Amino acid sequence: MKHRLIGTFLLVFLTIQFVEAQVAIIPRPQQQEVRKGKLILGRNIGIISDPYFDPTILYFKKLLLGRFGISAYAATKADEAQVMVSWDKTLEHEAYRLQIDPTHIRIYASDKSGLVNGIASLDQLLSVAALSGDQRELDAVEITDKAQFTWRGFMLDESRHFFGKEKVKSLLDWMAFYKLNKFHWHLTDEPAWRLSIQRYPWLAQIGGIGNYLDPYAGVQYYTQNDISEIIAYADERNIEVIPEIDMPGHATAANRAYPFLSGGGNEKHPDFTFHPAKNTTYSFLSHVLREVKALFPSTYIHLGGDEVAFGSDAWNNDLQVQELKKAEGLKSNKEVEEYFIRRMADSVARINGKIIVWDEMVDAKLNKAQTVMMWWRHDKPEQLNKILDKGYQAILTPRLPLYFDFVQQENHRYGRKWGKGFNPIQDVYNFAGEQLDSLGGRRKQILGIQANLWTETVTNTNRLDYLVFPRIAALAEAAWTSGKQRNFDQFTKVLKKHLALYREQGLYYFDPFQDSNPEPVVMKKVQKQYIDRPD
Repeated sequence: MKHRLIGTFLLVFLTIQFVEAQVAIIPRPQQQEVRKGKLILGRNIGIISDPYFDPTILYFKKLLLGRFGISAYAATKADEAQVMVSWDKTLEHEAYRLQIDPTHIRIYASDKSGLVNGIASLDQLLSVAALSGDQRELDAVEITDKAQFTWRGFMLDESRHFFGKEKVKSLLDWMAFYKLNKFHWHLTDEPAWRLSIQRYPWLAQIGGIGNYLDPYAGVQYYTQNDISEIIAYADERNIEVIPEIDMPGHATAANRAYPFLSGGGNEKHPDFTFHPAKNTTYSFLSHVLREVKALFPSTYIHLGGDEVAFGSDAWNNDLQVQELKKAEGLKSNKEVEEYFIRRMADSVARINGKIIVWDEMVDAKLNKAQTVMMWWRHDKPEQLNKILDKGYQAILTPRLPLYFDFVQQENHRYGRKWGKGFNPIQDVYNFAGEQLDSLGGRRKQILGIQANLWTETVTNTNRLDYLVFPRIAALAEAAWTSGKQRNFDQFTKVLKKHLALYREQGLYYFDPFQDSNPEPVVMKKVQKQYIDRPD
């Protein structure tokens, strides 16, 4: 009996030691085995790689030098290299294997995306490694890893407040660090249009004036050169950039630039809609989308399709809209919305693209092979059931718990709540776990999950960081790691070390363990206009 108790104690002790040895990596790898020994890395290392990976090795070298001051050179012989990168056709897309022993680091992948993910894990291990002078000490370990979801997304709204190229690149760096792979970019809405369109320059030059709090704020937008630079930066990091050109609602900024497009709105949301009964509207937007598709390599363009009823009451008094209803047999403004999206979806299909829309478009009779739907209304689970029952692929991005403009703690004053509901880090972490098993065969229609940062209350980069970090780490593990493999207690041990990385990088993050940083103040005007809004 005594020996059995000792054996049990040793097993528990070794299990604890194993868990502690995993602290370096978020999201938690699928398989990880800690081994004996340590690898010492100096300031100069040799890399030998399969030529297939040459472009990504350049990114790897830049990361090692920029983040750690490690100079990496191309070794000509295996015995000269500390890092060896090999192609392994047995590994799935985005999967990787990482081995560290006392003499070498080996990374295996079957494609660029897998190698980038392997680099991300090594990046994290190096970031928390013990440092002695010019040397870093890494524990010997073997990791075999792959993601549960192909879509691991983050959305940034830059219509309401604009943050600029360098901040976007910083977000892309952190997304790559946490193996997030889809950057959904909300570039057009009521306050401003942030994307240069050569055919229609006033969209950015006039539509880019203002922000959520100040309609006269100086013009801010991304040039097409800016966009190409950011897309290339994201591509290095295995991140696809998906633009959103919102329609037929949330069109105020575009209508300010080109008033003939307007379908009207109301006092609270003036010129909110594109006009659904003018052929000039469709030809104009088709030209815009053609230019967008040429600029963004993504298969997808997000067309929005949400909250059109905020301003579509103007259609009731528009003779052309009434004639359209009669001609097309449309019984309501809702059916006019759906007609509009169908026409624009056809335009995207003609340029070899696919569309993403919000869940309001579930009844629009859109082509299932050409459409992905985002379920965002957590209080309407029936919308998700409809999406799946109708055979569409879906991305889960519900307000609770994945809207990062919602507060993280009950006593926080700035940002949204849903009644008494808000989005603490544990709710983000637990999302899309074993509860998805209840979907049965429909689970395969779920592409993945995404967090959204709407920026009515995000007036500066400190507030942006405060809302994103550390919830982005919880998002990453929820997206990558299956529910059965997650362990929140283990995650928090990992996270405490990552908070130190945030400090080193100058991020104004929220500390869920101490709440040591006060909320960045948001102007009272935001509270009045937005926080009390029901949706």
